[in-house]
Amino acid sequence: MSRLSADIDLTADGKATGFVRVPHSVHRSAYGWIPIPIVRLKNGDGPSVLMQAGNHGDEWEGQIGLGNLIRSLEPKDIRGRLVILPSANFPAAMAGQRTSPIDDGNLNRSFPGDAEGTITQQIAYWIEHALLPGFDYSFDFHSGGSSLTYIPSALAPRHADPERMQKVVGLLKAFGAPVSYIAAAPQGGGRTFTSASYRQGVMSMGTELGGGGLVTPASLKVAQDGMRRVLAHIGLLQGPVPAPSPTRLTEIGGDDYYVYASDGGLFEPLVDLGAEVKAGQPAARIHFHHTPWREPELLPFKRDGLVLCKRVPARCERGDCLFHLATDIAG
Repeated sequence: MSRLSADIDLTADGKATGFVRVPHSVHRSAYGWIPIPIVRLKNGDGPSVLMQAGNHGDEWEGQIGLGNLIRSLEPKDIRGRLVILPSANFPAAMAGQRTSPIDDGNLNRSFPGDAEGTITQQIAYWIEHALLPGFDYSFDFHSGGSSLTYIPSALAPRHADPERMQKVVGLLKAFGAPVSYIAAAPQGGGRTFTSASYRQGVMSMGTELGGGGLVTPASLKVAQDGMRRVLAHIGLLQGPVPAPSPTRLTEIGGDDYYVYASDGGLFEPLVDLGAEVKAGQPAARIHFHHTPWREPELLPFKRDGLVLCKRVPARCERGDCLFHLATDIAG
């Protein structure tokens, strides 16, 4: 059983704001708790929806977008139940880091969690086993964080069930990001929030909304308009919503979609985000500033595709992701 608890009723009618309390005993507070913000809106019958951001603490578009949604919505605006967890890994969000400063935990690699584990494992356990059951839909708003930047995108894993896949594609189209992609082998495997959602029978969709450790007006607009459109699409949000926006439906496959640093050094990108590239085309040079007389190493793309994601920091180590591609889904 989880040691975490919300200090508001997550099933009652009306609007309530409060915290998920994570017991945490440290030098400055022997019997303290970490306050993870949580909000509930409920009005009559309708879909039950969980929206989450801050799964990685340095991904800001979702956290800002959900904060704006919290302040703007009242129960009269919806039919059903909406629970919002805007900074799920709250210690990481407060530190502006991908992972928690308490235990270095990556929440989106910690599911299904451990009720008696580290702080991050306890948060994951509470989300999967105490929070998620009973929801119809979940949405997890990510971006590229500090190390990556994306064309603002919506995403979901590929499913063998055609009916489920059709519903997921409907969510992606309703959200209306410039690009949507289906991942054949999602990063994180079964340890992600999306995997936790599916284990609990919850239909789920995610995003990658920009990144680079910053927020732009364009990426925030994609986030906020998409949140409202997808809530209207599933029947929760009532009233007018932003106009539909077309999305380019793509997919991501295996290792050939990625370019990784072959050695430590300085990353020089040879293409920009959004470029259409060909197999064998030069992608990047790795410069060796510790031995600047050494020739840079040239790294090619392994396949044709759209440059969906690019590394931000120039300094890199062997194994760092420099680019990943997407390809159009036929038909």
